[in-house]
This record gives sequence, C-alpha cells and structure tokens, in this order.
Amino acid sequence: MEADSAVWPDLPYSSWHETAATLHLWTQIVGKVRLSLTPWVNHGWQVPLYVTARGLGTSPIPFGSEVVEIDFDFIDHRLLACTSRGDEQAFTLEQQSVADFYSRAIELLSQVGVRVSINDLPCELPDPVRFPDDRAHGSYDADAAHRFWRALVQIDRVLKVFRSGFLGKVSPVHFFWGSFDLAVTRFSGRRAPLHPGGIPGLPDAVTREAYSHEVSSAGFWPGSKTFPMAAFYSYAYPEPEGFQSAPLAAGAYYEATLGEFILPYDKVRTSADPQSALLEFLGTTYEAAAATGKWNRAALECDLGTPARVRPLS
Repeated sequence: MEADSAVWPDLPYSSWHETAATLHLWTQIVGKVRLSLTPWVNHGWQVPLYVTARGLGTSPIPFGSEVVEIDFDFIDHRLLACTSRGDEQAFTLEQQSVADFYSRAIELLSQVGVRVSINDLPCELPDPVRFPDDRAHGSYDADAAHRFWRALVQIDRVLKVFRSGFLGKVSPVHFFWGSFDLAVTRFSGRRAPLHPGGIPGLPDAVTREAYSHEVSSAGFWPGSKTFPMAAFYSYAYPEPEGFQSAPLAAGAYYEATLGEFILPYDKVRTSADPQSALLEFLGTTYEAAAATGKWNRAALECDLGTPARVRPLS
C-alpha cells in the first residue's frame, strides 16, 4: 500500500493548534454528558468517544428508558443529537467560543428531551477555565478538523487489527477526550501497584482505578503546546526494568520526559506501507512491555484476526 495524502493526511500541529485546542474542549463537553449519564465501567471505559464513518460519536447513552447519541460530523460539520424516540436536532460546527458551544450543546440536548448537568471544569488541562466562561478558545478550521478525522479513521482501523492479536483482556479502541488521544490497551492479567496519581485535572481515585492492573497501552495524539507534534505513543504501567532499552521499530525512540515510546506520525504517514509501519511500532513496543514484564505470553497472544474466519482453538 502506498502512502496517500488523502488517506493518511498531513497533520502539522502548528497549522491547526488553535482549532485542536478548541475541539479538545468541545469533545470534553460532549464526553462529560456521557460521563454524567452512563454507569461506571472498569477503567473508565464508559466515558470515551469512538471514531465513526463521519467523525466522532458517543455511542448510545442511556437516559430514562431511552438512549441518545451525540455525534461530531466532520463531513457536513455539525453536532448531531438523536434519540431512540426518533428525535433529532443539530447545529453547525463553526467559529464559536467554548462558552457558546457549551450553551448550544446543552440546549441541543434539551430539544431532544435530555436534561443533563455536567461538571463544567475541563479535565487534564493546566489552568482550566470553566466552559461557560471560556471565550478565549473559538477557532474552527473545517478542513483541519476533517483531516484530523481522516487520520483517526486510518489509525482506528490499524489499532483494531492490532487489538485482534491478543487473547487476554484488551480494551476497545477508545478516543479519550480528557487527553485527546486514541488508544488501545492490553492487560497482563495481574494487579498493578497503586498508582501514585498526581495527573493534573484528574482525580487520583480515577487514575488509580484506571491503572489497577498491569498494562501495555498504545495510541495516537495530534500534539499539544508542550509536545507540538502528531505522534504515536506506547507505555507500560508499571514500567519494567529494561523497558526503555528494548529494540524498537525504525524511527521510534523513548521520550524520557513523557515516559513513553514515541513514533512521529509523519514517519508512518510518509512510509511506503503506513499500516505495516504502525503495526511494527505497536508490536515492538508491546514486546518490550511483555518481555521485560514477564507476561504469560503463551496464554495471551495469538495471530491477528481474519475477517469472517473463526479463530481456531489452540
């Protein structure tokens, strides 16, 4: 497969950082609706968004005896809410402050019969401003949002292929709106030591429940002020001795300030075979965690899944 800029689009953080910051906050507002209405699931898996055929969506959220779905549509650029009763309302994604988006989103839900109250303080961000008060963030570059989603489509697809090669506990592919990243996590099956917590804007109880068991986690984020580059990442918790010096895919490295392996998105995007390049990174970094962490690999690993073919019993 040849790299194709329409399939694996260029995503330089510097060219859309203002839209990225605004969109991060918008997704937090929608994500917090799901958080407010959905029963807690292990590791906070009830809160993420998911890549859809048009953007990012919540999947069904319970309210009373019905369900509601909220979707970011990055083709027609609108926020859509629809319910199992047949209600449907939307508004345009355009230049608007976080405060305006917040009030419009709450009103949108009211129009489809969903009354909800959310914690209006952003998560996992330094110096957060409450959504109703934030008029500093309001950029929306529709082309950049579309390219970001197009990148997520490819990455989601490859992460799901990688996910299929594991018999043990493995997460769905989640878009976490707090950290604004797409991730998949494999578990060794063993309990982990109590996480020290201390993640800004995230209660220690949430962090400790999320990391209650040993993990090898990998994913993608589009960049941030402190790390202004789209990149793939992988880390282990707890980090085993020897993890940092394990062999890696070409172009990958251990970033000590983050405590994670990093592979720049551009290394994958511009390669002759982006899917193979990404799978190599995912495979070698998982190998680093499983080998140095002494996971029971014979019981946990399997061949990648094949469409319409039952996995044979070993």
